[in-house]
Amino acid sequence: MAEPSAIASTPARAAEPASAAPAVLAPPAVAVPPLAEPSFTQRWHGYYTEKRIVHQWFQVHLLSTLTVKRVLEVGPYLGLVTAMLASAGYEVTTFDVTDKPPPVGAKGHIQGDLTALDPARIRGFDAILCCETLEHLPWGEVGGVLAALARSGAPYLVMSVPYEGAQIGWSFYANAHTLRHRLFTRWLRFFQRFRIASMTDIDAHKWEVGYKGYSLATLKGKVANSGWQPVAQHFTEGCRSVFLVCRNSVDRGQRTEDR
Repeated sequence: MAEPSAIASTPARAAEPASAAPAVLAPPAVAVPPLAEPSFTQRWHGYYTEKRIVHQWFQVHLLSTLTVKRVLEVGPYLGLVTAMLASAGYEVTTFDVTDKPPPVGAKGHIQGDLTALDPARIRGFDAILCCETLEHLPWGEVGGVLAALARSGAPYLVMSVPYEGAQIGWSFYANAHTLRHRLFTRWLRFFQRFRIASMTDIDAHKWEVGYKGYSLATLKGKVANSGWQPVAQHFTEGCRSVFLVCRNSVDRGQRTEDR
């Protein structure tokens, strides 16, 4: 038992307030500026890699075998082919869903939707260049677009689409200072269905040759049924694409009357 004096002699201590937790201060709000749109120059350098530039040159090169002066270029994008065509002496008119032509080379521009194309709007050209464009359209609409292009009366069509059929490629270069090589292969795509990233995004591919249901023979059949006769085919290995050079097989009398 504790002694009363001991208890009484101990003065009562005032209760100390519990120490309060330090206030957590929210960081000051930081205004995040919107992402800046890349400049045209930045987009140009980002898109036109070495493999793409070779592919763009090949489009112009294929015209060298044809008697062509006036060219309709479908889907010019940033305009490298347009500039090369003009530099090579062709009279170039561009056709695109956008309302502005590329900054260099085009003598004229037609704004329109390929899937609702009126052939009367694109008459008077010696050749139509439609490269890396048709794969952005639904497969079921490609035949109608090709038929509309044929009814324009243009004697020639040069077209290309991505090619993912079985293939192998190897390149090698060496000198006293550097060594580089590259290997690429594509196999068994014909067993796989092409996966469409978006049906509404105009930039998304809706099909590619080499996948299940999209053989090269099937594409060439669609081209022939649309009024074009493929007379040559070529393949590029950087941008893996197949090119078809086609002659218009629509009745010549009708083409003359239309033009």
